[in-house]
Amino acid sequence: METIEHVGKKTQSRRQFFAKVYQVGSLVTAGAILSQLLEACGQNPLTGDVMSLQTVQGTAANGMVTLTVDTNSPLSSVGSGAVVQFNGGSLLVAHTGQTAFTALSSVCTHQSCLITGFADQQFVCTCHGSKFSTGGQVTQGPARTALTSFATQFSNNVLTITL
Repeated sequence: METIEHVGKKTQSRRQFFAKVYQVGSLVTAGAILSQLLEACGQNPLTGDVMSLQTVQGTAANGMVTLTVDTNSPLSSVGSGAVVQFNGGSLLVAHTGQTAFTALSSVCTHQSCLITGFADQQFVCTCHGSKFSTGGQVTQGPARTALTSFATQFSNNVLTITL
């Protein structure tokens, strides 16, 4: 076995030298792969016209959230959506028919990001690109599980959501 010798320095075999080169190369490669993975998770993979949902204040009491839906509300027209905030959290609400609304959890089932986007009659998680129908079903991953839905009732311009 051949060794490399330098005056006053430790000796190192060719095998030891190449083992260290391999270790350094492996660490560099692993770091590059990890960097790519972290970058991919932080990217917004969305293209197109994703609008930020407007926020509406609701009032929570006795296991229900109520809000007024009048002509000034972002939920006034069929096909609209909004985030309803209340003193216990938030919900996604869509106006799906003349007197029909859906209410859904606002937390993405992929990695628990808050869903804040709306495009093409779908709720969009802008963290990783998951899309959900106004009924809560996954229409595009990476999420695989539907959003939790809540019963709604609309009467006299008041929307009531049962939690």
